[in-house]
Amino acid sequence: MPDNITLDRAIGALVGGALGDALGMPTQLLSPARIAELYGHVEDFVAPFADHPVSKGLSAGTITDDTEQALLLGRILIESGDRFDHGRWVNALLDWEREVKARGSYDLLGPSTKRAIDAINNGVPAEEAGRSGDTNGAAMRIAPVGIMVPLQPLDAFVAKVAETCRATHNTSIAIASAAAVAAAVSRGVAGGDWRAACDSAVAAARRGATLGHWVTGGDIAARIVWAQDLVRGKLKRDAIRLITDLVGTGVASQESVPAAFAVLEIAGGDPWRAAEISANLGGDTDTIGAIAAGMAGACTGFSRLPQDRIVGLRGIDMEQVRALAADLVAARMSNGHVGKAGSGKDAA
Repeated sequence: MPDNITLDRAIGALVGGALGDALGMPTQLLSPARIAELYGHVEDFVAPFADHPVSKGLSAGTITDDTEQALLLGRILIESGDRFDHGRWVNALLDWEREVKARGSYDLLGPSTKRAIDAINNGVPAEEAGRSGDTNGAAMRIAPVGIMVPLQPLDAFVAKVAETCRATHNTSIAIASAAAVAAAVSRGVAGGDWRAACDSAVAAARRGATLGHWVTGGDIAARIVWAQDLVRGKLKRDAIRLITDLVGTGVASQESVPAAFAVLEIAGGDPWRAAEISANLGGDTDTIGAIAAGMAGACTGFSRLPQDRIVGLRGIDMEQVRALAADLVAARMSNGHVGKAGSGKDAA
């Protein structure tokens, strides 16, 4: 059985991500000025305005594709066993895409995932479909890999990340981004605090950048360090402006992933603060929030998340989340990879 602390942190990663996702759902694609005009300062779940380009019709607190794909990936990881079942993952994505279309929410899909799914539907082999996927879809859903796989050996850890990226985001920049986020989660689950998690993220991003098809874009590891240095010690208002003006909050991996780490810095590792900051940034607020609050949740644990906010989440089955987290932690421990949380046994 997973020990209680490790399991608490695993659940914290998944639910923290859901909180950030849902809080940012109504503000995604909007400018900071438009967010302020519509909502003032977002600090609780709100419904999107009536003609929102992608979130219209959703209730306040509803999760999006960020959380849904993370939970889907987690289930495929468990069903796959030691060797990631690439075909099962592609088929699960295709089934999920059909369900999303039936709900009328196809526009919630990110550009790389949508492009890859369309290519697979048109007969392109899955291993080729992700050759140009360089946006943040892999990073947004990668937390289950961080829960299940220990950081050491680092090459094996990053190889597992890359394996799950292949169908949709098989590029150096997307794999580096996903590796950074997964490493932060893995370090948190192992007992590390958010600063240690960021150190592990940078090391994993450097390794991830050597895998997949090379594409142009700023180096993820360097941009994470730069983005955090940029906002460190600044007033929250000024730090937010630096993220929006300089780091960027678009779907490009080299913007949104370093932005999420900068948010983590401003929030001091607090998951709800990370979600709140992200929701008011403008741009890809739900994904930045999901990544930042998910990493923070892995480092604090579910028990330290705001329980009054969790009850406001919509579109998520908490019992299924708990069961998935338990399965992922059990898989991690079954190989003897993890001792008591905080031992540093698999720190990078």
